[in-house]
Amino acid sequence: MILFLSSLLLLAVGGLLFLQHPRFGKAPSGDRLEKIRQSPQFKNGKFENFSPTPMLSEGYSMAGIIIDQYFKSHPNREPKAIIPSTKTDLLTLSPEENVLVWFGHSSYFMQLEGKRFLVDPVLSGNASPIPGSLKAFQGTDQYAVSDFPQIDYLLISHDHYDHLDYSTILGLREKVNTVLCGLGVGSHFEHWGYSPSVIIEKDWDETVEFGELKIHTTKARHFSGRSMRRNNTLWLSYVIETAKLKIFVGGDSGYDSHLTEIGQLHGPFDLAILENGQYNVAWDKIHFMPHQVIAAASDLQAKRVLPVHSSKFRLAMHPWNEPLREVSRFALEQGIPLITPLIGEKVNIDDETQTFRPWWTEVK
Repeated sequence: MILFLSSLLLLAVGGLLFLQHPRFGKAPSGDRLEKIRQSPQFKNGKFENFSPTPMLSEGYSMAGIIIDQYFKSHPNREPKAIIPSTKTDLLTLSPEENVLVWFGHSSYFMQLEGKRFLVDPVLSGNASPIPGSLKAFQGTDQYAVSDFPQIDYLLISHDHYDHLDYSTILGLREKVNTVLCGLGVGSHFEHWGYSPSVIIEKDWDETVEFGELKIHTTKARHFSGRSMRRNNTLWLSYVIETAKLKIFVGGDSGYDSHLTEIGQLHGPFDLAILENGQYNVAWDKIHFMPHQVIAAASDLQAKRVLPVHSSKFRLAMHPWNEPLREVSRFALEQGIPLITPLIGEKVNIDDETQTFRPWWTEVK
């Protein structure tokens, strides 16, 4: 019994020490916490969505999900072959080019009218705080911090590990001019050595202006949290508005009325970047199903759609290639043009005639 209790104590102490690692970030406190408490979205000690948003839909339980995910068969959750990719040299891009380069999952680089944007970069090859536990698929992890030029604007949609990666953010520290994020997320950045002067934290429905460039923070239907904390920081989507372009950066979100609201207020959009992957009917209030991606594009009044949040990590139970297969089918039915590049392929944002091959059909 003494040996058993000692073992439990050692496990508990080890767990507590593990949770103290900087990768878990830091909860908001002090003046930052006081500002959070003034937000209309902060209620009963946490941020809330604009409509009731259960983590699991009616009829599902966490125990049932765990049993299903770990003890039942779900074929083809990972590709058996290397995912094809290419590598655009980001350091030699002409400033006149309006381009986008996707790195798999929800990470991508954009250059718009000479300004460089980086969204939710995860370049460590891992989507979990436990090293090696959620490894990137073969072929999807080609970029490193050294491949990036100076970044004018780093946009973070929320603080989940598959969107806010400790080692990537640490490595980018000297290359980032401005960080934009939701209320409270700046606490992680300061904990990781970023100067408060480069961090801009915003609530929903606010606007930051940089000359002719406007970045609007807009709603998303999701949640946040690192370590044992949940919903103590705010999740966002963004509208990037230049003199010639409007781009919607969706982050993670479930389908809801906010998309029509954003479309009416800020649309039409030249491009909507929408999550499409890691979904399940059990949690369809916080992630799009493929048909909802196309519905969202219509609500937003988007001319074209880039589906992201797939093809790099195994975070759900669907086949790895189902998200792109299904969203392509629905897009064809509804006449919505899709942008489906290889990881690392240069998307010419100004060229609406650029075509992309269905590369996921080539991978067995």
